[in-house]
Amino acid sequence: MVTTTVSQPQTQLPPLIPREILFGNPERARPQLSPDGKYLAYIAPDEKNILQVWVRTVGQQDDRQLTQDKKRGIRMYFWTFDGEQLIYLQDADGDENWHCYAVNINTNIVRDLTPFQGVQAQPLALDHNFPHEFLVGLNLPDLSKHDVYRVNLKNGAVEFDTENPGNIVSWTVNTQFQVQAAIAATADGGYDLLYRESPQAAWENLRHWSSEDEGYAVSFSADDKTLYIVGSHDANAQRLLALDLATRQETVIAEDPEYDVDSVIVHPTDRVLQAVSFYRDKQEWQILDRSIADDLEVIAQVRPGEYNITSRDLADRTWLVAYITDNGPVYYYTYDRTTKSSTLLFSNQPKLEELQLATMQPVSYPTRDGLTIHGYLTTPVGIAAKNLPTILLVHGGPWVRDTWGYDPEVQWLANRGYAVLQVNFRGSTGYGKAFLNAGNREWGAKMHDDLIDAVNWLVEQGISDPQKVAIMGGSYGGYAALAGLTFTPEVFAAGVDIVGPSNLITLMQSIPPYWEPMKAMFAHRLGNLETEPEFLKSRSPLFYCDRIQKPLLIGQGANDPRVKQAESEQIVAAMRQSNRPVEYLLYADEGHGFARPENRLHFYAKAEEFLAKYLGGRFEPVGDLVGHSGVEK
Repeated sequence: MVTTTVSQPQTQLPPLIPREILFGNPERARPQLSPDGKYLAYIAPDEKNILQVWVRTVGQQDDRQLTQDKKRGIRMYFWTFDGEQLIYLQDADGDENWHCYAVNINTNIVRDLTPFQGVQAQPLALDHNFPHEFLVGLNLPDLSKHDVYRVNLKNGAVEFDTENPGNIVSWTVNTQFQVQAAIAATADGGYDLLYRESPQAAWENLRHWSSEDEGYAVSFSADDKTLYIVGSHDANAQRLLALDLATRQETVIAEDPEYDVDSVIVHPTDRVLQAVSFYRDKQEWQILDRSIADDLEVIAQVRPGEYNITSRDLADRTWLVAYITDNGPVYYYTYDRTTKSSTLLFSNQPKLEELQLATMQPVSYPTRDGLTIHGYLTTPVGIAAKNLPTILLVHGGPWVRDTWGYDPEVQWLANRGYAVLQVNFRGSTGYGKAFLNAGNREWGAKMHDDLIDAVNWLVEQGISDPQKVAIMGGSYGGYAALAGLTFTPEVFAAGVDIVGPSNLITLMQSIPPYWEPMKAMFAHRLGNLETEPEFLKSRSPLFYCDRIQKPLLIGQGANDPRVKQAESEQIVAAMRQSNRPVEYLLYADEGHGFARPENRLHFYAKAEEFLAKYLGGRFEPVGDLVGHSGVEK
């Protein structure tokens, strides 16, 4: 059944795509080869539609379910090097206190490797030369910092390894499977690159990145004499560098004047840097190791779209390659380096293959103060991109970026008849530090101006009906939706906020304890909670509720550790007190976003009905949805 509330000709649009296809679980996804090349693991739903880890013997069809997760489904896992165990991560109802569980592929026995209540595990490293050990960060006994622990994969023993002085946010392990480098947050909002000669030696500072720069460690070389790093110091964009640990000299390996290093491929055993990508409108690879040049050339021809090497065996004979396109599923192939041949494993969502999906076009536009903003425009299949109802879909972070490729939200909206624009506003990453830093202290100000300039550009191009533009997003994107309805109430016809903060003061006061080292960065990029609460208040939509003219839909996870439930509750209460139009959905078993498909389907059903009511797109009736935890409050 299709319902429409608009006068524009809808018959040219393709059939309505069921939400179940767009927001349900994948059929099979995220395959990983075992290091010995004998097994293939992947994620797929069980008979109760809960995502589990499955495994098969390579070359056979003996697929079997390994895990028995009861509710949330498993989304993150990786092989160990002992030949018989996988490790997967799971939290409790979205609280992000991840535990690392090992499952034996022969016995299906599951063991919690980090069985500590209220503690978050951060997987750090595995090494083929140390197959029975696992390094993990645990904020035990101090919730504000993750120390390093060494886990024995044979018997599960957990042993303290390296103390975090309190400001270290990442660790790098050498070829001897010892922590030898670290990134430490500093009081100025920047970072130090730390190094020690041995586990017994004191840390020394190799370099400082100021609050205006970004940097991190990639890997040690095979002889541990070189540390490969990425940093934006002495340049506009993040470059890939080799740091000689004896001379402290840096050598540039790869750089682009405008775009940051995106991904680095490192050989699994000899630690040679093999390729680096820069993400422009799409991902572009630069080969560093000529020994894989022919392989990448062959892989690039297999099918259109972007490719990523997602897994490889230790012998480096077999690779798994994922192909990403904008109007179809992810296709996974095995690639045999000996024969230079590729074989299709599966796509993650075969039902997408027969559908009329929209293409995503890279676009750019100028801002009012002279910056160039890049983004992606998707318009409905079958009708002209003229005077359309439109969704400005704003990414979270905000210190990330939108990329090209299949996006279920985008396809859902385009199929319902909306143009969709995703913009990498100032403060988004990937475009060099000048662009990133242009977003400092600009929440609700110039970052928001970029979104308004996007709307104006759409209208000037004739793409969008200026009376039918909605703003929607999650996390920072949810904040942007709230800012849109409060700071620029005349621009948008409606807003959809998913787990977005409404008050920057309470947001900063309630961040998880293990984000403590990042407070200085937040103070620099967002505003200082201690010294300028009035400034943060001026950028908080909560205090401008009386300006809201248009309807708002809010979705919130009750266990969100980043943007607490109170962020949504307080603006809902304020809006209702001043008789403003708001709908509020709370999900009891979710955190920062909706992991369970039942909850996704429920929220997007409600959002679809909401958008159709105020913008006039098509919608699939909500129907009888079971198993979700959503409550209309």
